Amino acid sequence: MKESGTIGENGPPRGRPERPFTSLSRVLDHDETGPPPRHRPTPGDRLRIARRARGLSAAQLAQKVAISPSYVQKLESGKRKPSPALVLALAKALHLGPEALTGQPHYGETESDDGVYAVLPGLRRVLLCHDSPDDLALAPRPLPVLASETDQVAALRRDARYVPMGPLLAPVITELTHIALDGHARERQEAFRQLVRAYRAVNSLAHKTGHHDLSHTALERVRWAADRSGDPLLRITAEYLVAGAMLRQGAYAPARRRLTALRRELERAPSPAARDDVLAVDGAVLLKLAVLEARENSPERARDRLREAAEVARAAGNRDSPAYEMAFGPTNIRIHELHTALRTGDTERALALPAAWSPVPGGEWTPPAGTAGERASHHFIDVASAKLAAGDRPGAFAALKRARRLAPNHTRFHPSVRETAAALLRMDASPPNELTSFGSWAGVGTS
Repeated sequence: MKESGTIGENGPPRGRPERPFTSLSRVLDHDETGPPPRHRPTPGDRLRIARRARGLSAAQLAQKVAISPSYVQKLESGKRKPSPALVLALAKALHLGPEALTGQPHYGETESDDGVYAVLPGLRRVLLCHDSPDDLALAPRPLPVLASETDQVAALRRDARYVPMGPLLAPVITELTHIALDGHARERQEAFRQLVRAYRAVNSLAHKTGHHDLSHTALERVRWAADRSGDPLLRITAEYLVAGAMLRQGAYAPARRRLTALRRELERAPSPAARDDVLAVDGAVLLKLAVLEARENSPERARDRLREAAEVARAAGNRDSPAYEMAFGPTNIRIHELHTALRTGDTERALALPAAWSPVPGGEWTPPAGTAGERASHHFIDVASAKLAAGDRPGAFAALKRARRLAPNHTRFHPSVRETAAALLRMDASPPNELTSFGSWAGVGTS
């Protein structure tokens, strides 16, 4: 079999039966089939542990996902990084969620190490009580004050500053909900508009830290509030976010249908005054479609979507737009172009693009100042993956450090960062203190 290619499902392999699904969460964190690991479990360690716990050989697992047994061994040793599509296929074959292989949620030694997890119980409560919120000791603050606070929340979300953002969410959601349900008629739609933004921030915090159940609940609340906001573009934005969650779960056909339907709705958008907003949302939908095509290993179709997005950006004046928090424009198109090249296995192109875009001969393009921290750090996380694949270990680590400086919370919780850092540690018999420290911070340092 090929080492890579179309990922499919074959019938169950002959040989030993798979083991019953018991105690797998325990063995994923302590491998009883081999010596104690030198590092905390990496994605490769987790794959090996899960495969053995299911009673599968490397050949049997390889048959299930249509790759070679040697490639399974390379994944388990950390010599190869699985694409998101392959992670999904492996997880499906092992009857797991993908987070079990990526190690999400990424807790530190204690919950207080991260400063994010203490807010999660309160967020679960307000999302559960979305149509019957807790009583307030005092009347809600005026809507303009709450809107200003959601502006702050949105800015923190864009920069992936989850630690300072988290404590703001539950109180502002509760107050906005009281106004949305019981306030004056003229205030209700605006309160729902602000709730969309606050729930979107909960979704970002939850899915970036690996709490996918909370993320999915937050998306349902985004849809609930958007449907009551009176803003058709907010409703489309909500469906765009749901399609993104579908994509992350490997539901490519439903995600494609939804995104394609959203484009048709945008073509019928009635208000010419909102033209730039419509273009920003349409461009973001196209970029999501490009990622979808890349995950389905269709590089030509991905590039077609990127070309369409570039045409939309030109129609909007080639400006990076903050409209509807989509961050659409030339910068995000470039970030997605590199990402899709990497996801379709074209490492050479992924490495060549920053040099081609650089205004300085011999330099490398970087996102301009003012780019949202989450977006800019994502670029450098991808650059690190590409440089590692090309054998440039110093360049990979330098890119990881840049990502950390731009958005430490986003970088620390990103599965690809953990994979890259773990690979760098494995490749160096005596890793320098700086790399060891980074790996420990990312959750893959020596125990």
